[in-house]
Amino acid sequence: MWVAKRLLSSIVLKGHYSLLCRPPSSLREYELRFLHCTFCRNSRIMVSAFDNLNASISSELSQEINKPLDSCYTTVQRAVILQLLNTATESELAQVKLLRGRKAVNIIDYRTRHGPFNSLESVINVPLLKHKSAVIVFDSILKPAERKERKKGKAHLAKFIRPEVDRAFLEDASSIVSIVCGTNNIAWTHMDRAKTVLDWQQAECKSFMKGTYMASDYLNDISTVLSSFPAADFFVVEKPSISPQNTSLYPVMVHLRTVEAMLFALLSLAREPGSPPKVLNMLRTAIGRHFDLIVGDCRTSGADTVRKMMTDSVIKQDPRVLFPHDLVLKHRNSFQMSSRNRGEELCDALLQAVAFFELLQE
Repeated sequence: MWVAKRLLSSIVLKGHYSLLCRPPSSLREYELRFLHCTFCRNSRIMVSAFDNLNASISSELSQEINKPLDSCYTTVQRAVILQLLNTATESELAQVKLLRGRKAVNIIDYRTRHGPFNSLESVINVPLLKHKSAVIVFDSILKPAERKERKKGKAHLAKFIRPEVDRAFLEDASSIVSIVCGTNNIAWTHMDRAKTVLDWQQAECKSFMKGTYMASDYLNDISTVLSSFPAADFFVVEKPSISPQNTSLYPVMVHLRTVEAMLFALLSLAREPGSPPKVLNMLRTAIGRHFDLIVGDCRTSGADTVRKMMTDSVIKQDPRVLFPHDLVLKHRNSFQMSSRNRGEELCDALLQAVAFFELLQE
């Protein structure tokens, strides 16, 4: 305790240019006040009081926040903002940043009760809209094109692939094998750049999630499946979207990641410097968004989408995906409600291959 007091005293009193003693300058002088040390409860240290400085800064920020909204925009800009807020439907308002959901409903309710907005300042009377959020909304209304351009650019860079690969290598691929793992099987689709299905099947793996986990049994099953794979430029393995925080599905998540790791190890060959990896991950959620299969935070079945693709392949001149006749006959009943598992892994393997080539074209 005594040592601490001496140390603190020396800091305050030592020299003309000590830590707390400033050299002469043009800065305004501040009165000194005592600061209690939390270690030495009885010691008091004199420090410069910056209360006045903090108060001046806070005052400037307060003035900026309280600045009238109408004075922040030109007459033309105000007219554009008010035109949209007074005429847009709920779905149109939902396209504006921060207005999705309850805020859009509140704006329409306010218009119905009080009439159209006659100033930007009146917008903050709408529940859930304050000064800061109103500014973001107004700026989004004035610059909608920039937001759309950014979103399009993000998809254009093929961020759905892991690890990231130079786009030129992906576009040069003549064919890929799309792989999806299930709890008791592995499904794959071999597809070329023209979106013609070259092969499409699944194999049962008897050791998957049965009794005590044995790495050797998993390895034997996976190796047997891989022996049926055709040659391709890339092998694309679905990246599951199960959260580790979902404890009820934790065994399934561990199983899928174990199979995924073995697939990467067995399919990855020694590659030359500068060449891309042969085995890639594709995010399951990205595929779901591409085919509009996401409801809330969950991805729904793609069986209906696949059935439509198979039907169009038979009856249309230029179908989205071309199926050989023998594969249509083989899998035409694989996706019925009464069939085992409804062929979900087969569906997902096909949709992943289609999404791979279609997203590259965007």
